[in-house]
Amino acid sequence: MEEVPPCFEGDLKSAVPSSERDPDVLHAALLRETAERRRAECLAKMQADVVHLALDLLVREPDIEGFFGALTKTMVDEGDSHACAVWLIDEERQRCDNWMTYVVDRLYTRTSGDWDALGFPRESMGQHLFAHTPGWTQTIQYTGDDPRLPEPVRAFTRRHGVQASVIVPLMLGQRTLGWIALSSTHSSECWTEWWRVVLTEAIARQAALALHQSRLTEQRRLEERRKTILDERNRLARDIHDNLAQGFAAILMQLQAAQREAFMLAPAVAAKLETAVDLARRHMIEARRSVGTLRPNVGDGEDVARALRRIADLAQRGTTVPIEINVEELPRFGDGVEREILGIAQEALTNAVRHSRARRITMHASTVRSIGLRLSVADDGRGIPREQSSSGFGMTSMHERAERIGASLTIVTAPRSGTEVVLAWEPSALPTQVHVVT
Repeated sequence: MEEVPPCFEGDLKSAVPSSERDPDVLHAALLRETAERRRAECLAKMQADVVHLALDLLVREPDIEGFFGALTKTMVDEGDSHACAVWLIDEERQRCDNWMTYVVDRLYTRTSGDWDALGFPRESMGQHLFAHTPGWTQTIQYTGDDPRLPEPVRAFTRRHGVQASVIVPLMLGQRTLGWIALSSTHSSECWTEWWRVVLTEAIARQAALALHQSRLTEQRRLEERRKTILDERNRLARDIHDNLAQGFAAILMQLQAAQREAFMLAPAVAAKLETAVDLARRHMIEARRSVGTLRPNVGDGEDVARALRRIADLAQRGTTVPIEINVEELPRFGDGVEREILGIAQEALTNAVRHSRARRITMHASTVRSIGLRLSVADDGRGIPREQSSSGFGMTSMHERAERIGASLTIVTAPRSGTEVVLAWEPSALPTQVHVVT
């Protein structure tokens, strides 16, 4: 029997009761400590290797689909596995779908022509992943014919000789984005040893972070594109207003003046002049309508209260849900502030109409100490899921708008109790505060 090194003897004696201080017990304790230390060193090395792998793949494949394609290939090639699949939860968080699958030596994606060639029952597996609550927060291991799996999936695994699977959630904090599923066609017990599970979990953490960053980047890109489009729409609106609308207004004035001053015109000439007046008036109205369509913010001579009522009226035309409007007379806040206020109101109303499944929507706007604004858009719908309460393009857009004018934005929501978006702004506003209460 090996002797216990002197450097461990004191620690072991203090940790072991005197009745058990015999060489066999001390030796067993030393072996356990050595095994735990080796395991810790192995974990640290795996974590470092996974980070290096993720960074290397991000450099080689900056596109998120290319990144996950290379990641699944690496997991199959280096992990002694048969297939690796990625499942993602949709933006509404109502279901999950198979995004891509790497099998043996080939990557299958939704955009590839052979997406259905595998014959895998994706819908059944997606429903299982979404409904299996433990799998949202912890790794689940399955045997090939595991009774927890839906029968179509079990039939597929039997037909293709799948012996074991490890399914790891793609988690970012407390939020689950989807799952990575790794499967094997051989029954070696070492395939499901602890180190493989830990390694897959480490890879899933890096993959979830990459996916989240990609989505944030895409949101910023869409926001920048939206801003560019809005700027161009505003430019077109200014051109139409300053040139076409004003031009038609001037032509109309001249024609009406000619009508008033020409008393003895031939009937044919008078009819043509009347037609010209009608055409000028009609095209002036159409030009102004185009300005209102292109530029949803405050128009020429339109105050905030009137603009809010117009936005609510436009939203009402697209839904049968009644929208109650209670807007007081409001002071002017400046074009930049008013544009962001109306953008937040429009986004909140759009979200309520499209996503809340409400029976009633209300919008209330009032002054704060005669110089500020309090805007509330509320519904009695299903509320915002916890995972979406601080994410998503609409939320991000409202947050950024509030931040640009130094306003306070509060979103109060609860399941089946509706949602209320409250914006508070004053000229002497403090730095932006964004609150989400669920």
